[in-house]
This record gives sequence, C-alpha cells and structure tokens, in this order.
Amino acid sequence: MTDTSHAMSDDPRRELAEFLRTRRTRLRPEDVGLEPGGRRRVAGLRREELALLAGVSSDYYQRMEQGRDVRPSEQVLDALARALNFTAEESRHLHGLAAAARNPGRPPRSYEPEEVPDTTLRLLRTMTSPALVVGRFLDVLAWNPLGGALLGDFTRQPQPQRNLLALFLHPEADRTCPNRAATVAELIGMLRTQVAADPGHPRAVELVGELAVRSDEFAALWALHDVEEPTRGQMRLNHPRVGELNLDWDAYPIPGNPGPALMVCTAAEGSLDAERLHLLAGLLDAG
Repeated sequence: MTDTSHAMSDDPRRELAEFLRTRRTRLRPEDVGLEPGGRRRVAGLRREELALLAGVSSDYYQRMEQGRDVRPSEQVLDALARALNFTAEESRHLHGLAAAARNPGRPPRSYEPEEVPDTTLRLLRTMTSPALVVGRFLDVLAWNPLGGALLGDFTRQPQPQRNLLALFLHPEADRTCPNRAATVAELIGMLRTQVAADPGHPRAVELVGELAVRSDEFAALWALHDVEEPTRGQMRLNHPRVGELNLDWDAYPIPGNPGPALMVCTAAEGSLDAERLHLLAGLLDAG
C-alpha cells in the first residue's frame, strides 16, 4: 500500500528539512574530500560532517533537519548549497523553501483558473512545429494540430485528466515512450519546482495527492525531492503513424506572472526526425 503521509506537507519547514535530509544522505564522504572512516550507521554524510563543511554548528543544522523554527540567512543557505554540491536549480529551490519557511503562516489567497489568452491561441494556429500550452502544474491547456497528433487519444480526455504526468505515469506508456522512466522523473522534478513556489495552490494539492494515491512510482520519486527547471528537455516517442521521433522541447513563459508556458517541440534540420515530423504534418493535411 502506498504511503502518502509525505506526499505534500502543509509545513514549509518540514519541506525544507526533507529536502536537506535527502540531499545529505545521497552525498558520500569521499565526494566532498572526507575520509569514509569506519563502519557508518547512516547513508551519506553525517549531520555533523555537513555542518562542519558549511561552517555552521551541528546543533543549528540539526534543528533545520528537524523542521524546527530556524531562519537561516542567505549566507548560511549558500554555504549549505556549496557543501552539498548543489546545482543552480537545487540552490534556487533551497532559497525558495527557506523563504517560505520564514513565513509559514501566510494568509490564504484566491486563485484564478489558468486560461490561455486569445493571442496565444492565435499564435498556436500559425505554428508549424508541434506546440502545447502547459500550465504551471503540467496541465495541458491547448495545442496545435501537430501537437495534438503527438498526444493522440490523450487530447480526448476530460480537462482535469489532461496532465503530462498522467500521459506517462503508467507502465503501458513504455511502448510509446522508450525513455518513459527518465521522462517521468524529469516531469516530477519540474512539478516539485513549481509546487515549491506556491505550495498552497489548490491544483497543486489536488494533483500531488491524487498521483501519490494512484501511483507508487510517483510517491517514490516525489519523496526524493529532486528538482528540475521547466525550461527545456528532450522527448522520445514511438508514433503509430510515422515511427520513432526524437524531439527537443523548449518552454517559453506566456506573459503573466506566474502563468502557463508555450512548449514547442523541434527536430534538428535535415534529420530523420524532421522528415518524420514533416510526414506527420502531411498526413494531417490529407485528413
């Protein structure tokens, strides 16, 4: 049975604590120039080792991992990020979690449903590359004909079910997406980044809770606290009409902060993938 107790915490201090713990336990002493020493009872670095590397007291760091009311400065956060060999994305995520933890009692706010501007819908109709409009939490809000051809039957799902994770988060998708597991991990990292920016958003709470109940794979990957910037990536698909497609995608924010993004898929000019995209477009035009 899936444990959903840690699917999504209402306490930003706990989110910060869990993120630090997962990162500390996956880093080996030799990764940061320390001697492994004798038998170790914990995976990864010990708390006191990380505290030493970051130049903070062991007690202070322990309180951070316990989710207690500590308010680390930007300098302390930067020191922890360096000690943990964080990527730029992980560093931004750490600072965002710490900012939320400093103000855990933010008053509730109203949320407007995500909408696609008419001007963006017009732009979609003019685009010859596959393009989608994707909401902050990976909901697919609109697409052009070639984008719809890539999505297939997914476009006929009810709106609440048209989420990119729903498209890939089942083993049957291995047939249409050869690198499905890596794609799912990347999408969950992107979702984690977006949720951290607005953890109280009703759609975020609903989606994470629903996926954690429905999918052991999601629950396990969500618990890793991996983060990805939703800016660009790669997509590999086995299309029933034209065969394998290896596409690059880029996400362009639509005016409005925060809001949906325009996700455009392209193939290298002159490549077999470009030829197959052109063939797919021709099949659509032929009806």
